[in-house]
Amino acid sequence: MAVALYGDGEQTLRLIERSIGVAVHARGNELAVQGQGGRVALAVRVLQELYGQIERGQAVRNADVRHVIRMLSDEPDVQLNDVYENILQRGSRRVIRAKNLAQRRYVDTIRKHDVAIAVGPAGTGKTYLAMAMAVAALHRKEISRIILTRPAVEAGERLGFLPGDLAEKVDPYMRPLYDALRDMMDMEKAQRLIERGTIEVAPLAFMRGRTLNDSFVILDEAQNTTGEQMKMFLTRLGENSKAVITGDVTQIDLPAGTESGLVEATRVLQSVRGIGFIRFEPKDVVRHPLVQSIIQAYDRARGSQGPHRGRGGRGESHDGRDEVEENE
Repeated sequence: MAVALYGDGEQTLRLIERSIGVAVHARGNELAVQGQGGRVALAVRVLQELYGQIERGQAVRNADVRHVIRMLSDEPDVQLNDVYENILQRGSRRVIRAKNLAQRRYVDTIRKHDVAIAVGPAGTGKTYLAMAMAVAALHRKEISRIILTRPAVEAGERLGFLPGDLAEKVDPYMRPLYDALRDMMDMEKAQRLIERGTIEVAPLAFMRGRTLNDSFVILDEAQNTTGEQMKMFLTRLGENSKAVITGDVTQIDLPAGTESGLVEATRVLQSVRGIGFIRFEPKDVVRHPLVQSIIQAYDRARGSQGPHRGRGGRGESHDGRDEVEENE
């Protein structure tokens, strides 16, 4: 157990030292922590929580250590077992669960609402966790199909000029959804479900005129919808269906002067019962630790230059940040 906790070459202990600002000395199965009182207490709590994970049969990686340190630094009284206990999906390559408090709140928001809108930077698990919940709902036979959609903004009216048939034209825009789906289940099984129409991956334009009954629908990259497209999508929802809308309003690719449908929806729908909102911060990123630093660096640079307008978007001052193994 000590070897699993310490890590190869005691890398876990060294990471705790660098991140918290303490000294950790290992002597067999005993650990001594030196430093300022508050930091020592945090380090001890981190070690206790990591040890608990190992006792529950979970591997401890550097990413897990960073997540635990961040959560306990933000909310010292949090019980991490409450965050980690609920496995959303056992994918083809990993167990998928919430990795931090924001993701746990996101999962709860999706469960409690028929429509959930998640806004925040890339790498926070918005689409990935929604897809894990959709696949789990399909396995439990709570719904009969999953629909994954996103706007093909950069293709726009120029799709006809691209080589290949329609499926080949839009496939590059759908690829991130296929990549996430591959983590949820064996690709041969996923392909069979796609061929039967149980799982549908399609551009947002294909949703027009439809009624989506008995479905779990995920709209990805929603910051690149117009207001009309967002309204069209939201009014497709049928009986026994759930919709999750995700996007990052700092990455708007709409033409100049066009308001993002996601920005408008977060403003217009706040008082509508049955719709839940979750906003992620850069600190909630669960990709490589450099991703969080990159996002923060851009935020600082844009803050010094005034409101960010994206590529022609109308960049609101609220950038969607009010409020998985590798999520998103």
